[in-house]
Order: sequence, then structure tokens, then C-alpha cells
Amino acid sequence: MQFVVTAYDGENMLDRRMAVRPRHLENMSALGKKVVCAGGMLDENGKPKGSVMVFNFESREELDAYLKTEPYIQEQVWADVRVEPINVVVVNGEKVGK
Repeated sequence: MQFVVTAYDGENMLDRRMAVRPRHLENMSALGKKVVCAGGMLDENGKPKGSVMVFNFESREELDAYLKTEPYIQEQVWADVRVEPINVVVVNGEKVGK
């Protein structure tokens, strides 16, 4: 099952985000192919303001278990995290789903 996670940083979190970022990236890398794609959202000045990630987990419960280990959540960088099921159909111009 695929999920899109949209996470918005809290106010004045840029310094904390950058300090926590290596742990966040390490945690994400450990997921391997469960990460379909991921990246930072940027504000009008090109500064990070949040993240968007597409995951492929067996269930919402498995995703929730991962999110409990997410450094940006543990360190309260993200103030608003939204999760929606998604049907990924095209990746890098190739049809991969229905």
C-alpha cells in the first residue's frame, strides 16, 4: 500500500531541521525501496519548510511504526504531518501501477 506523507515544519525550525537532517536521512535510507520518492518543500526564498514523501508499506500500521522513529517527529521539527493513501501510477516517466 502506498502513502504520501506531507509534513510541514514548525515556526523557526530551520536550524533544528538542519541539525537533525543527517539522522533523518540515515533513517530514511534504512527503509530502502519502501521509499518511492522523498524531498524537501521550499518556501519562496528557497529555504526548507517541510517534506513530502511517498512510501510503500504493507499497511498504515507499518507506516505509523516508522513515523514513531522519524527524527523530525521525535525532535518536533514537523508541526503538521498529513498521511493519505496514494496510487502511484508513473515513476520517472514509466508506468508502474494501475
